[in-house]
Amino acid sequence: MQCNKCPMKLKCNNSPRQKKRGLLGFFRKKKETTTAESVKMTQIALVGMPNVGKSVLFNGLTGTYVTVSNYPGTTVEVSRGQTSIGDLPVAVVDTPGMYSLLPITEEEKVARDLLLFQSFDVVIHVVDAKNLGRMLPLTFQLIEAGLPSILAINMMDEAQQLGIKINPEYLERELGIPVVTMAAAANFGVNELKARVAEYVSSNCLSRSY
Repeated sequence: MQCNKCPMKLKCNNSPRQKKRGLLGFFRKKKETTTAESVKMTQIALVGMPNVGKSVLFNGLTGTYVTVSNYPGTTVEVSRGQTSIGDLPVAVVDTPGMYSLLPITEEEKVARDLLLFQSFDVVIHVVDAKNLGRMLPLTFQLIEAGLPSILAINMMDEAQQLGIKINPEYLERELGIPVVTMAAAANFGVNELKARVAEYVSSNCLSRSY
């Protein structure tokens, strides 16, 4: 089902397909709707495996407005920062590296808990374009859990040097979520990502069922 409010005509999280969130979605914390919610800062989480350029993107988005602290009860550090996308004030969380929503390490457990028990408006899954095939399973898990996701395919410059070609429009159609190609270290594609985030937030296509 297509949502007429979506500029990109993507499959909306309000569709029957997205409302069926599966086992992982069952554990997500229910989000209480309040009258003050509309004035809260937009919350964004950066998610991905280690060494995909997630921290580079985080620094590019937040600049110097960064705090690093241990997640309660652990030795795992979580970076938080603030930025603005147009007139939209945004808080960004750089989650610890993770391979799956089914955690094995302490870092993965912290990242999983942040995603499932905090309310994020957008989850940006950062992946390495050179190893896209082995990273998409986490994308599927994020969608299955009902998380409002954007796929950011990073390191496109390195992939192109290896002759790897990626069709983001095809991936958008297949996944039903926005897809952006980028090279964060060269600041390529970052502005497009910001534009897609703003578009996604304002489209009312984010799930409000949690």
